[in-house]
Amino acid sequence: MNSVFKEQIVKRQSTIKDMFLRIGLVIAALLISMIALIVLEGFGTFIAMGAIFGAWFLMSYLKVEYEYAFTDGELDIDVIYNRSRRKRLFTARVNDFEIMAHVQDNTHMGSFHNAQETRDFTSGVTNDNTYAFLLNHNGKRLKVIIEPNDVMLKAIATVLTRRRLHVKM
Repeated sequence: MNSVFKEQIVKRQSTIKDMFLRIGLVIAALLISMIALIVLEGFGTFIAMGAIFGAWFLMSYLKVEYEYAFTDGELDIDVIYNRSRRKRLFTARVNDFEIMAHVQDNTHMGSFHNAQETRDFTSGVTNDNTYAFLLNHNGKRLKVIIEPNDVMLKAIATVLTRRRLHVKM
């Protein structure tokens, strides 16, 4: 049997919320630094440096990419922070998907309403390639939203039947 491996990176778009978080972190770091330098004098330098480093470190978590990896019928989704730190967020067998359809597909929209939890692993912008799938995962009905490219979608289509995969034309 041939082994199938496909992967894709999706970069999350910065939002206004991200911009305000960055501004808030910078302002908080500056305020803490100024207060520490004025009140604590010598030791305040270390606190000021810690506040600035902490703000820089937290801002690196605002640069997010998702990596989809499809390997022999299994879909893994990792998050990558600042192109350096990786964490596995989701793993499932594609055979376990009850339905997969475009997020704006009105004929299958009702199937997703009974999901107990929704996870969004997209760029944040709904496109022609934004799909959702529904499955039972860890005892919950889970709706997962992804942005597979054509290569990834074709790989998923090799596992899912036409009755469960509804590709937007």
